[in-house]
Amino acid sequence: MFSNDSGLLQGTLELLVLKTLSWGPMHGYGVAKWIESATNDVLRIEEGSLYPALYRMTRRGWIKGVWGVSENNRRAKYYHLTAEGKRQFQEQTSGWQRFAAAVTQAVGTVTAPNWAS
Repeated sequence: MFSNDSGLLQGTLELLVLKTLSWGPMHGYGVAKWIESATNDVLRIEEGSLYPALYRMTRRGWIKGVWGVSENNRRAKYYHLTAEGKRQFQEQTSGWQRFAAAVTQAVGTVTAPNWAS
């Protein structure tokens, strides 16, 4: 697929985190599990990718973390969307849909360019 340092993957992970948190507060492990489940295990999010994304999004003011107790009775940070995070989710969803439609159209094109030699 794409390299780990790809901006596309970083932006995609951020969009998926925003989508996950649009359902309500969730801890990091829950975010990763929801993404895996929602993508039929096609996308597996490793801690080394997820937590830097959560920290980056927190610094940007898109999400906020609050300590709580998980369903396993463990201390966990629960993340939720801020007002800016909700705005970012709408903006990024729209951009992703345009991008995905354009790539799908290009990949599905059966006509070669006229200038191809």
